[in-house]
Amino acid sequence: MDDRFGALTFTRIYSGQVKKGDTILDTATGKTERVSRIVEMHANDREEVEEAQAGDIVALIGMKSVQTGHTLADPKQPATLEPMVFPDPVISIAVSPKKKGDNEKMGMAISKMVQEDPSFQVETDEESGEVILKGMGELHLDIKVDILKRTHGVEVEVGKPQVAYRESITRVLQDSYTHKKQSGGSGQYAKIDYSVEPGEVGSGFQFESKVTGGNVPREFWPAVQKGFETSIDKGPLAGYPVVDLKVTLTDGGFHPVDSSAIAFEIAAKAAYRQSLAKAGPQLLEPVMKVDVFTPEDYMGDVIGDLNRRRGMIKSQDPTLTGVRVKADVPLSEMFGYIGDLRTMTSGRGQFPWSSPTMPPAPATWPKR
Repeated sequence: MDDRFGALTFTRIYSGQVKKGDTILDTATGKTERVSRIVEMHANDREEVEEAQAGDIVALIGMKSVQTGHTLADPKQPATLEPMVFPDPVISIAVSPKKKGDNEKMGMAISKMVQEDPSFQVETDEESGEVILKGMGELHLDIKVDILKRTHGVEVEVGKPQVAYRESITRVLQDSYTHKKQSGGSGQYAKIDYSVEPGEVGSGFQFESKVTGGNVPREFWPAVQKGFETSIDKGPLAGYPVVDLKVTLTDGGFHPVDSSAIAFEIAAKAAYRQSLAKAGPQLLEPVMKVDVFTPEDYMGDVIGDLNRRRGMIKSQDPTLTGVRVKADVPLSEMFGYIGDLRTMTSGRGQFPWSSPTMPPAPATWPKR
């Protein structure tokens, strides 16, 4: 992005020539683009030219949908060159504007930076609401933060992304709850007898009704289910979502006038708060599968560091150039690991991981 010309598309011409005013084809999108201007770049100077030929590296002005790695060709003779391959990011940071009013400004600036640099990625964590910047290293992200400040005038607070924990229960609990409210006219009444129990790993939320005899009419069962299901977003320990929970409605009671779907839903929500705290709640944390390559001379330091991070070593496999160490390590201990690994191994260690999707599969959540 250029203050004077707008978007500059740096282009190397492999064959033929391109002239100002030409219409060219973006073979990646199938769209045609018009070259409004061509400039040669000399550091901070731009020299406008009428045409460029094979071997020239110039910047085209007027491209709207072209992205890095696309091939531009003559519409009559389309050709596609092998695209560039960009590695996955290896480090991430959380950012937020120092000034509350700069949220929109920061979003627009980051959007432009993502268009410029395909190895730079951004996402918003759905649970914490944080904006997460991902890059190829700490220096890469430091430069991005500096560009936000110098070029776009947005100062940001930088921190580690929050870890998305989960909660679950460990015991089966039989319980009962009665919701009764009278405020003039028809009131509210709902009584439910139920059990809560831990479900199978990865099963999510399950609801079952074993009511017989019409003590809780069938039309109120979905309301009970909804009450529990909408409550699992907040657990009893630290407010994290609850996973792998099974609720069974066993019995209850109703009033022919005062009972309603709303009353049973309120009863279910209150029952959730009442019972989960008594069902042995536990905190679960995401664990990363870590794959580290290190020269053999540094293997002891690398393994010792992983152990200090509460890691569990799975295997140590010799390779032609060193040792490949596989381990399971809590995600909360892994922020900034690539920098520590380079320090330990004099820059020779490698950590080819992709930024984790938080949280990982439930099967990797051990007790904390």
